Formats: sequence, C-alpha cells, structure tokens
Amino acid sequence: MHNHTHLRTFFLLLALVGLAVPWYFNTVYFLAGGSVMPDVFWRDAFANALTTGITCDVYLAAVAFSAWVAADRSLGAWRWAYIAACFGIGLAFVMPLYLAQRLRGGSAG
Repeated sequence: MHNHTHLRTFFLLLALVGLAVPWYFNTVYFLAGGSVMPDVFWRDAFANALTTGITCDVYLAAVAFSAWVAADRSLGAWRWAYIAACFGIGLAFVMPLYLAQRLRGGSAG
C-alpha cells in the first residue's frame, strides 16, 4: 500500500482554495445585485463567449464527475452528498475533497 499522505494533504489544501476563491467571486457577484434566480443567473453565466465557454466547461466536468461518483460505491450513501455539493457549492471544492477521501485508507491504488 502506498503512502498518499502528501497527495491527500495537497488535495485538502486545494479543496480549501477551491472553496475560498470561487466563493469570493460569488460573494462579489451577489453583493453587486447578482441572483440565483434562473433568468438572472443564466443570463449572467452566458453573458459573452468567454463566460459561456467557462460555464459549459465547468458544468460538463461536473456532470462527468457526478457520474463517476454515482458509480463509486466505496463511499456508500455519502457519494450523493458529494454530487449535491458539486452543484450546490462547487466542483473546485468537491472534486479535490472527494479525491482526498478516496486516498484515505489507501483505497486508491
């Protein structure tokens, strides 16, 4: 069994950054009058070619990640919490958190 302590620590630190950085900008957006109401949110998410590309990239990656996690029975019912958090909190937070969890106890290679 490999010792994945450093890699797991890296993923946990990346999860913290993946929580802090996007949510800083989310907070700026909401304080400037942004909204999660679908008409406002989707208009802003697809405001130009750049934001459209980033939005599509992140959501397609989130769907692929969610399909992988849904098929991963090693986390039991907790896998559904990762999927919900992916869309509710953010992929940049949840993916490294999931990877760190998979390395706990040597379950990943």
